[in-house]
Amino acid sequence: QTIVVTGGNGGIGLGLARGVARAGANIAIWARNAQKSEAARSELEALGAEVMTLSCDVSREDQILAAIEQTSDRFGRIHSCFANAGYGAPGDPLKISLEDWRELMSVNLDGTFLTLRCVANHMIEQGGGGKLIATSSMVERFASPMQAHYAASKAAIGSLVKTFAIRLAPHNIQVNSILPGWVKTDQTAGLPEALDKAILKRTPARRWGEVSDFE
Repeated sequence: QTIVVTGGNGGIGLGLARGVARAGANIAIWARNAQKSEAARSELEALGAEVMTLSCDVSREDQILAAIEQTSDRFGRIHSCFANAGYGAPGDPLKISLEDWRELMSVNLDGTFLTLRCVANHMIEQGGGGKLIATSSMVERFASPMQAHYAASKAAIGSLVKTFAIRLAPHNIQVNSILPGWVKTDQTAGLPEALDKAILKRTPARRWGEVSDFE
């Protein structure tokens, strides 16, 4: 099978890509950082996977459509897609600028919507059947008062996934989301010690998540 992972060149996305590589899938990584994508490709090929990397900004519909075409040309139809691309940033709701709000939303929310919609249409054109998985976050349920735009984007993804799941069920396309808690990635590195302790205190496992948890 052929699996797409947006933002699959690092963090949780790379963990997901490693998992499907070990399962024997062909992998297409759609991401913006070409250098990171090439490093990820080498690692995944060492696991025995057939891998292609494509430069793709998921906030751009034209780039997603081009990535679908190139992936199909290489591997045939897409069987599953992880709509994983996104990022977090500080955002005090009383101070965040509209520009920063819209920039994050364009990647986290618009990018997830465009990825799900475009890949779903590809799957339908190929006769239906498939899996779509969006990366959300526990802040979808519990909020994050100093990351207003990030929390809002993930809450919206939760509703979006449910909507797509209902709409695509007749086409035998299942749509789900994963809601990670605090995971050790480049984006979460360097937090203050007090915050780190507070996070561990609220986490039942008393440890941070690891990227390997998603493999």
